[in-house]
Amino acid sequence: MTDTGDLYEGPLHSRHADAGATFAPFGGWSMPVQYSGTVAEHTATRASVGLFDVSHLGKALLTGPGAAEFVNSCFTNDIDRISAGSAQYTLCCDDRGGVVDDLIAYRVSDEEIFLIPNAANTAEVVRMLQAAAAERAPGITITDQHRSRAVIAVQGPRSGEVLTALGLPTDLDYMAYVDADWNGSFVRICRTGYTGEYGFEVLPEWEHAGALWDALAEQVLAREGALCGLGARDSLRTEAGYPLHGNELSVDLNPLEARCAWAIGWDKPGFWGREALLQKKEAGPARRMYALEVTGRGVLRAGQTVRAGGRDVGVTSSGTFSPTLKTGIALAFIELDAGLKKNDEVVVDVRGREVACRLAVPPLIEIRTR
Repeated sequence: MTDTGDLYEGPLHSRHADAGATFAPFGGWSMPVQYSGTVAEHTATRASVGLFDVSHLGKALLTGPGAAEFVNSCFTNDIDRISAGSAQYTLCCDDRGGVVDDLIAYRVSDEEIFLIPNAANTAEVVRMLQAAAAERAPGITITDQHRSRAVIAVQGPRSGEVLTALGLPTDLDYMAYVDADWNGSFVRICRTGYTGEYGFEVLPEWEHAGALWDALAEQVLAREGALCGLGARDSLRTEAGYPLHGNELSVDLNPLEARCAWAIGWDKPGFWGREALLQKKEAGPARRMYALEVTGRGVLRAGQTVRAGGRDVGVTSSGTFSPTLKTGIALAFIELDAGLKKNDEVVVDVRGREVACRLAVPPLIEIRTR
C-alpha cells in the first residue's frame, strides 16, 4: 500500500490507472469511480458480469475461546443462526440504537470470527470490540487486518463461469463461503455481494491480489462483462434497495427506520443497543426508508426534500440514475404520519424544481442473489 496525500491506495491501484479508471476519495481510500462509464458498467453487470475492487473494505479477526459467543453479545444478528462456513449480515450499534457500522461476519469456528466492516468504520468497530473484550473476554484477541486481504467482487449472471474458468469453486449456497487455493496462494470465496445479482466476493491475500485480478479481468472481458467502479456499485445497490452506511444507516438512523430489523436477533439476551432498539420497536419508527422512481424529468441526489399533499414528508438519502429503469431513482426516509403508501405520487425539490416521483417499497428491481 502507498499513501497518496491523505488517501490510501489499495493493492490494485496501478492496474485501475492502467485501465483508464477515474478516481475519487471514498472512506479514506483512492477508489476507481468508473472505467468505460457508469451506465455501461452497470448494464454489463446486470446482463453478464462485472468486476469490482472493494479492497478498501475493512477486515478484522477475532480469535480465542468463545469468540463466536462474544461477537453474538456485541452485534445485532444472531450468529448462532449460522454454522462454520457461512457468513452473516449484522449491525454494530451504539447504546442509543444508532448504527455505528453494518458488516459481514464470517463464522470460521466457535473460536474464530472474521469480519468485514466498512472502510471508514473499521478502526471504531475494532476499538469497541477490543474495549469490550478487555472488560469481559480477556482470552479473545481482536486484530485489525485491514491490509491483509483484498476484496474483489464478481457480480452478475455469468459470474460463476468466470470463477469456474479459473478453477475456483462456485457450488455454494447464498452467504456460504469456502477457502481455496489459487496458484499456490490462499483465497476465500463467498456467495454474496452488493448488487442484487448472483455473484461472489473473492478475498485473496493482499500481495497476491494483482495476479488474481488480472486473471479474473481476462475472463470477465471475454464474456462482454466490464471492469466496474464505485459509480456502478452505487447505482446497482440503490436499485436493489441496499443501504449504504453514512446514507441509509448511521448513528442517527436506526435499523427499524432503514428496514434492517430482520438483521436483529430480538430473542438474544444481550447485544449493543438492545434496550434502545426494543423501545423503538415497541413505539414504532416515526419514519421509514422507501424508494422513489422519477415519473417526470430529473435525477435525484441525497439531501433533497420530499413533499406530498403540500407538506414536507421526508428527505432523500441516496439518489442516482437507474440504467435498468432508465429514470432517476432514490432512497428516502418518509415520515409515517404522512399516511403515504406504495405507488402514491410525491415530488422532490431538485434545486427549486418539483420532480414527480412514484413511492415504492425497495427493491426497485428483481433481486437475483440466490
